[in-house]
Amino acid sequence: MRFTVKVFFCTIIVIALAMGFGGFILINSTFAAAMERETKQALDESSILCFALESITLNIPLKYVSIQDKTIGEIAATLESGRYLQVSDERQTAIYTGAYFAGVDGNLDLAAENAAAHKIVDNGGRRYIYTALSFNAADRSLYLETLKDISAVFAERDQSIAAYRNITIATIAFGAFVMYFISMWLTRPIRALAKATRDMARGNYGRRARPMSSDELGLLTEDFNRMADSLQEKIGELRRESAARERFISAFSHELKTPLTAIIGYADMIRSYRLSDEDLVLSADYVYKEGKRLEQMSLRLLEIMVLSRNEIYVSETRVSAVFGLLDEMFGASGKIVIEYEDAVISTEASLLKTVLTNLVDNALKASDKEKPVVISGRRVSGGYMFSVKDFGIGIAAEDLSKLTQAFFKVDKSRSGSASGSGLGLTLCAEILDLFGSGLNIESQPGAGTTVSFVLPDYNVHGAP
Repeated sequence: MRFTVKVFFCTIIVIALAMGFGGFILINSTFAAAMERETKQALDESSILCFALESITLNIPLKYVSIQDKTIGEIAATLESGRYLQVSDERQTAIYTGAYFAGVDGNLDLAAENAAAHKIVDNGGRRYIYTALSFNAADRSLYLETLKDISAVFAERDQSIAAYRNITIATIAFGAFVMYFISMWLTRPIRALAKATRDMARGNYGRRARPMSSDELGLLTEDFNRMADSLQEKIGELRRESAARERFISAFSHELKTPLTAIIGYADMIRSYRLSDEDLVLSADYVYKEGKRLEQMSLRLLEIMVLSRNEIYVSETRVSAVFGLLDEMFGASGKIVIEYEDAVISTEASLLKTVLTNLVDNALKASDKEKPVVISGRRVSGGYMFSVKDFGIGIAAEDLSKLTQAFFKVDKSRSGSASGSGLGLTLCAEILDLFGSGLNIESQPGAGTTVSFVLPDYNVHGAP
């Protein structure tokens, strides 16, 4: 069942119950008050008649020991005058029964002297208040019974019920008409949200719902739109990641194809032909180099996968030890110049070594044979900066943003890098991201390239 229909029917049910209970209480309270008034009047009239009977009997001279039934009947007849009354003796046997009273049996027990009782009786479709009072006539205890017609009170109640029922039906019908439009108006934001949700489910991620109020439903609409914005951003990120993954797979397949083709070709040649010692060594050398290239590629891919888990363990390391290690690795080439300001940093030494090794290796491959590679380190505002500068042919501006993409290589600046995998800078970017840093690459074609990064202040403690 739709929410609009639920609101509509719930409101109608509430109106019906409220009108029903309200009318029941109102009509019954009015009827009870009228019955109480009629009962009091009936008892008062009966008391007056009893007093009149007592007063008249006191003024009658007695010929006998006690007043006779005939005399009592005559007195009662003079008081009847259209009233419903009956006078009974001590045994509650009727002495006088008025013309209007005939056929009514109240059946009230009035054994106690001066007792009074009443009840509602139904006679011939009409309702009466039946009262019975005891009184003394001379030396006798008698009973006066009366009827008061209250059919009009019941008729008024029935008329009120009928009128209220008609009013309730008309009110519910009018309320249903009004509530239909109110429920449709109240649920507009919900319907708008539902339509926007269906559109988004069909792929229209730019769909938004228009806020129609400033209440809770309006706030819900705003929250939905914010959620949709976030969802659209996430979908965009997933699409970009998917595209990057496809590019990665394509590049990886291409990178695998080249060394595998060489390995298979030279291995088949070694297997299929009788080669000279020189050709055999040359072929085996090609197989070895391409195998090492595959090994280097697989190791770097593994390192990238491990780094994606964001698990590193830092320790305090002196900068001089890091630069000393670089001097041991590349000093024999005679092409590196090391300049640094000593300090103590908190880092993962092996990862930092990996970053600097890759940067220096790339710089050496890009540099002219006669020009040096400058490796420097110094304090800067915000941390400690490492820098690797070469004087090679440089990199075009349009390629700078692509350097950290997996398998991307700038052929004109890496012409001597036949064994390069295109994963070095990708690995460096992943490591520096864990350190809260990133690569800054500046290059000018024909003048060289400078690659630097800054370890933030919380990684630097200063030199003693």
